[in-house]
Amino acid sequence: QVQLEESGGGEVQAGGSLTLFCAASGTMNRPNVMGWYRQAPGKQRELVASVTSGGLTTYAVSEKSRFTISRDDTKNTLYLQIHNLKPEDTGVYYCNAAPMNRNSRTPIRGLEIWGQGTLVTVSS
Repeated sequence: QVQLEESGGGEVQAGGSLTLFCAASGTMNRPNVMGWYRQAPGKQRELVASVTSGGLTTYAVSEKSRFTISRDDTKNTLYLQIHNLKPEDTGVYYCNAAPMNRNSRTPIRGLEIWGQGTLVTVSS
């Protein structure tokens, strides 16, 4: 089974930028969906953005312009760029991968793989 490992988190000052990385240990079957979720302290995990193996991106956050999700399947790596970081971006960011429902182009729940998460702390 493919495993996911996130990196790139750390402490950043507000207004700065950060790139998160998610390395997959192998090649996943297609079609699939990879995504970034975050969990702020005391809150539920929420979807930030996702991208299908076909390149379709979806952003679930309100300030979409500050986030860019991308993937390089030649490197089995998923990326998340965050610009103009704000204290409310603080949280653990998790990488997720799953086979894709061909009709809805969404992850097939129950078949998801999760990474361990990487902590992002934004100081004001």
